[in-house]
Amino acid sequence: MTVQANSDRAATVSSVAGVPLHRQLFLVLHDEIDRGVLAPGDALPTEQTLCEQFGVSRITVRRALADLAAQGYIERRQGIGSFVRSHGPADVSESGSSYMESLRQTQFETEVDVVELGIRRPPRLVADALETPGELLHIVRVRRQRRTGEPLIVSDAWLPEALADTLTEPALRRAPLYQLLTRAGVVTDRVRHEITAEIAGPRNARLLDTAIGAALLRVSRLVFVAGAPHHHLSALLSPSRSRVLLSQSGDELEMADGLTIAHDVRGGSPSL
Repeated sequence: MTVQANSDRAATVSSVAGVPLHRQLFLVLHDEIDRGVLAPGDALPTEQTLCEQFGVSRITVRRALADLAAQGYIERRQGIGSFVRSHGPADVSESGSSYMESLRQTQFETEVDVVELGIRRPPRLVADALETPGELLHIVRVRRQRRTGEPLIVSDAWLPEALADTLTEPALRRAPLYQLLTRAGVVTDRVRHEITAEIAGPRNARLLDTAIGAALLRVSRLVFVAGAPHHHLSALLSPSRSRVLLSQSGDELEMADGLTIAHDVRGGSPSL
């Protein structure tokens, strides 16, 4: 069965939308797969049909289809066409997986580029969180999908300057940060997570291969060691490529354990 796109949705792909055309087409088709408009086993319209319906080039269509295939939404069959797969790209079992397991999986599926490495003064919010006015070791890395090279995460780390001899560029290319810190004797007491939204500035848009002004998610982690804040980590994600999953037991949900929603409003930041 071939599902034809309706003419109304073509208006959602526009060169003035601030997002690359191939990413817009990816999002349109991704949405239709998620909503069941394109069901498992259905054939997508041909490349030529998509070009005509959305007014884009064949290169644009091929990039969008390649992204859908790379993320597991479709299967491309040479000489036949593209078909919706039965399962999404990030299916999670009912039992879930631990945070450390997810880190190991990410390490296996991606490769890292070290973009920045040096000693510098942190921004005020990081300095306040770490309760230090001095300079820190700053590391910026880009994690790319190993198979396609697509950027998935821009990670930003602020750590004690004393770790500079351990966290070298060759070491950071060979092993994930958490492993290097464990080998250095850093034992984590607890971690405070925060998820915020922001728009992509020129630098992060370039690193994530997205448009300036695109919506991004930032997952920040303040890590405590020996009862005190030790280092600050953050991961910047494109919502079209990544999801943040939280899992709680019934007891944890009843107690609201580990999850707080804060609202930055006039007169304070009450929590729900």
